Amino acid sequence: MTQKINNPKILITGAGGFIGGHLVKHFKKKGFRIRAVDIKPLNEWRQLDKDLENISLDLTIKEHCDQAVKGVSEIYNLASNMGGIGFIENNKAECMLSVLINTHLLIAAHKENVERYFFSSSACVYAANKQTDPRNPQLKESDAYPAMPEDGYGWEKLFSERMCRHFTEDFGLKTRVARFHNVYGPYGSYDNGREKAPAALARKIIRAKLSKKHEVEIWGDGKQTRTFMYIDDCVKGIDLIMHSDIEKPVNLGSKELVSINQLVDIIEKIADIKLKRNYKIDAPKGVRGRSSNNALIRKQLKWEPSISLEIGMKKLYKWIEREITNKTK
Repeated sequence: MTQKINNPKILITGAGGFIGGHLVKHFKKKGFRIRAVDIKPLNEWRQLDKDLENISLDLTIKEHCDQAVKGVSEIYNLASNMGGIGFIENNKAECMLSVLINTHLLIAAHKENVERYFFSSSACVYAANKQTDPRNPQLKESDAYPAMPEDGYGWEKLFSERMCRHFTEDFGLKTRVARFHNVYGPYGSYDNGREKAPAALARKIIRAKLSKKHEVEIWGDGKQTRTFMYIDDCVKGIDLIMHSDIEKPVNLGSKELVSINQLVDIIEKIADIKLKRNYKIDAPKGVRGRSSNNALIRKQLKWEPSISLEIGMKKLYKWIEREITNKTK
């Protein structure tokens, strides 16, 4: 479905982060010329390809967005101040300020006549009252309204989705929006306070095994449910959605619903260990149940994320294990 057109230069923002770094690799393999931008200094990027045009810019500043967008034909906006549930529940204002990035990038994209614009949204836009049951019946795209998203981070994402919609309606800019459902994999955060459940639990279990203290702390009662999408499915989905005719926000997530306790079961199996589970009931834990309804993406693309949680977690576990081992040497 995806075609290269005149070897265009594309802009990937948030390129020094987890998903952005993998997306850079994906499009480099396809032969695209890439401008990679992130706020972090280059030596802090999670994956840095020195053969590309890599720039450190603060995209909350309008002039930096103008610089980043100059001469590109497609924009993939993954730049956002975010993390796992512990981060977004305690940094709502910081999360909201990401609205400046999308706003300035859209203005610059319109000014430069950019062909296509991708915005990375989140399942956090969905109404909280539709996520109270751990047997979650799957969230359809329409469930974002009436609006009651995750406070802070979710509101910023939902507002930015609307910005994309109106730039399409008013100016003809082709925008594409994907709502990510819990992306995980190597090169993500696992120990800096921004990590999500798969990486956090893998880290805890690896350290429990190394220390021979066979206990693990779990946030909440372990019965809350989620779907988790491996990074390879995520970047493929971004590419397909960007070059599709899907004009409205679309779910990008796995349909494999598991409880946090079941996620721990999977990691224990990988680690070949059984641990005592200590539940921290007062810790941040988010909504009770969230899963991705993939009917729209299946209909439009004849595709959906399919990498199993067990396969993906094996790869993540091995990567975190190497990282921790190398740090202790």
